[in-house]
Amino acid sequence: MQFRPCIDIHNGKVKQIVGGSLKDAGNQASENFVSEQDAAFYAHLYKESGIKGGHIILLNKAGTPEYEADMEQARTALLTYPEGLQIGGGVNAENAKRFIDMGASHVIVTSYVFRDGRIDFDRLDELVSEVGKKHLVLDLSCRRKQEDIDLKNQDVSLDKQGATNMTASAHSPYYIVTDRWQKFTDEPLSRDLLSRLSSYADEFLVHAVDVEGKASGVEKELVSLLAGCVEIPITYAGGVGSYEDIEVIRELGKGHVNVTIGSALDLFGGRLEFDKVLAMMD
Repeated sequence: MQFRPCIDIHNGKVKQIVGGSLKDAGNQASENFVSEQDAAFYAHLYKESGIKGGHIILLNKAGTPEYEADMEQARTALLTYPEGLQIGGGVNAENAKRFIDMGASHVIVTSYVFRDGRIDFDRLDELVSEVGKKHLVLDLSCRRKQEDIDLKNQDVSLDKQGATNMTASAHSPYYIVTDRWQKFTDEPLSRDLLSRLSSYADEFLVHAVDVEGKASGVEKELVSLLAGCVEIPITYAGGVGSYEDIEVIRELGKGHVNVTIGSALDLFGGRLEFDKVLAMMD
């Protein structure tokens, strides 16, 4: 298991937000932490610590002034740590190569590869053609649909023999979400899908959106699902709030699932010590 650091940028500032709170209207988000340091500061720290594979996420909508402010921050980080950081947010086949030329090791893509709620494999082919599989990370961040959650939380009934009758929704699927986690696709995240997509990407990044930024514990079912993807590296993010949570990811992820920690890390106002987290990695 490896630690993959993050630099999340919103409205031109390095922040930690509650993942499900992000809205395009008014560029709003519930903030856990707004850093007084710029993106280059964190890039320098990660470089000095010898950590590769961290991700820069541009959280504003592409084409807005706020997105351009995010980009300015990202440029300084990539100049500080060339080839050491990945970047995502507004990436498509037309601009992907530009991010690589700016110094990113990989581009991270979600929304562009979905059309009408389904994966557009032609667009995936375009991306691979532009930057190569070795420079592509697919962000398959996901959440459960509210109607599935409501069903799952219903009281469990007992039959006459005392056996438990669970509805099929008790293990409701995680659906991939796009557009800064605001829009559900029709694609449930599954091991078969991960296996199929692994031929297009060098890595996967998966945020458990419903617990992202809450430091309330990890989505154990999701981590277990991700452990089945052994073809390429995969990074889980969301809900880590304790050192015990890191060990849960190690155990359920069978050592194969890497981890990102945001709001709970002392770098972003949390209580988990950066150096101690690094010492826990393989």
